Amino acid sequence: MDELLNLDWGAIGEATYDTLTMLGLSMVFTVLIGLPLGIILFVTSRGQLLGQPVVYALLSLVVNVLRSVPFVILMIMLIPFTRLVVGTSLGVSGSIPPLVIAAAPFFARLVETSLREVDRGVVEAAQSMGATYWQIVSRVMLPEARPGLIAGATITAVTLVSYTAMSGVIGGGGLGDLAIRFGYQRFQTLVMIVTVLLLLVLVQILQSLGDRLVRKFQRK
Repeated sequence: MDELLNLDWGAIGEATYDTLTMLGLSMVFTVLIGLPLGIILFVTSRGQLLGQPVVYALLSLVVNVLRSVPFVILMIMLIPFTRLVVGTSLGVSGSIPPLVIAAAPFFARLVETSLREVDRGVVEAAQSMGATYWQIVSRVMLPEARPGLIAGATITAVTLVSYTAMSGVIGGGGLGDLAIRFGYQRFQTLVMIVTVLLLLVLVQILQSLGDRLVRKFQRK
């Protein structure tokens, strides 16, 4: 109990705040990039609204390549790019570009999968009424796919939590960095346990909120 009280809770609180900041900012940019990318992947696939197999193949290749690279390796590869964009590869700022580049293609695939599950009859009905491609996507497909999109966003957020922890390997800040510097390198086992528990709690909160939103929109 004394060891628990003697922990540097200020540092743990700051690391938790950094993790939440990384998660929040990277999630915003992931959705802003991944959602349009997923829509483009869907509408350009064979048999869909625009049907551009060449465009789809090129985008699919880029997405698959980025998804296949382990995040730790991707972070190291992107250090020059990260420094160019934000001026540093360390801390919260230095973690966001690789987090977004890793998560956006992942989310895009989930968006594509969710749109594929929309009843084609609904789309054909909208087309028969003279709806434009944009109207079909924005007013028919996205609302119909909303539960799947929310579920995909939840999965992506949970994945980003693990990515933020891994960013500590290269000094990315947050709970992962704290666990590595103190829990692993300085053999402070209690710090490691506390950081892991906090990450578990964060994941559980995100998953519970996501599941609740999915159930809410499914009922509608």
